[in-house]
Amino acid sequence: MGDYDNAITVDVPADRLFAYLADVKNLPSYMPRLTAARPHDGDRVTVTAHIDPPDAPEQDVTSEAWIRVLEQGKSLEWGAPGPHDYHGRLHVDAGDTAGTSRLTVDLHTERVEGGQVDDGLQETLRGIKHAVESAEH
Repeated sequence: MGDYDNAITVDVPADRLFAYLADVKNLPSYMPRLTAARPHDGDRVTVTAHIDPPDAPEQDVTSEAWIRVLEQGKSLEWGAPGPHDYHGRLHVDAGDTAGTSRLTVDLHTERVEGGQVDDGLQETLRGIKHAVESAEH
């Protein structure tokens, strides 16, 4: 079992960062390997990812997830059913300087590959930073 957290400063105001993250259709622009995200039925999202597992051929996989946008508090909560009890929370705060934001992510998974999870978390935060800053500038 593992709980992970990390944060990054983004050179975009908090309200615009949150608006970008709250639009589920933007997920593939910053989530590694994700190729599609289709919201439906309230907080449900069908996602497709391109994976290259070490013990199987490269492939596209589709699964169901949920994302809750919490306008009050500028947070998103998400999860995916399955054996790893994968769920987490993104939270957006104003940054230390004008026009910046602080994005914090908390993640829980039953996977035990801590280094791999930490690396994926950092890759996702860098992806968000790059995608949002590129969209804004």
